[in-house]
Amino acid sequence: MSFAVQRWRVPLGFAAAAVLLLAAQPRALSLALGLPLAACGLALRAAAAGHIRKNDALAITGPYRCTRNPLYLGSAILALGLIVAANVWWLALLALALLAGVYLPVIRREERFLAARFGPAFTAYAARVPRLLPRWPAPAAAGGRFSLALYLRHREYQALAGFLALAAVLVLKWRLTWPW
Repeated sequence: MSFAVQRWRVPLGFAAAAVLLLAAQPRALSLALGLPLAACGLALRAAAAGHIRKNDALAITGPYRCTRNPLYLGSAILALGLIVAANVWWLALLALALLAGVYLPVIRREERFLAARFGPAFTAYAARVPRLLPRWPAPAAAGGRFSLALYLRHREYQALAGFLALAAVLVLKWRLTWPW
């Protein structure tokens, strides 16, 4: 079942974004608080994308020093920021349902793959770095500079484009409902 869930996570994310935009009731304060928070999640995703070499090497540098799943954590922070910006709090329940029903099973499946692929190296890594919520201060890891080429290869700029589009619609929706 988790493989089917994994395939549906992106379409479900688009559906959740559509619900967010339809239900959104943004205000100046909600935008001022939510959009910077969402941008932090986006920045975490970008940093993670610039450190991961999918299936080739175990990512343990950059944000992977603090959490085994910085891409998913970044997505969660991004979603939380957009929910705050949209100013519709019941959307948090939808986000929690997606996290619990879609992303946690996907994380477990990916970690089983990583354990099989990288063996004792992943087991040792998993023992010292938490699955999702980061541990501070992060343990040191040698090497592993951010790579713009990896960021581009993983097409993380699509997340940036999506964020900018959602932010623009939320701001436009606020401006159109702003009392003149």
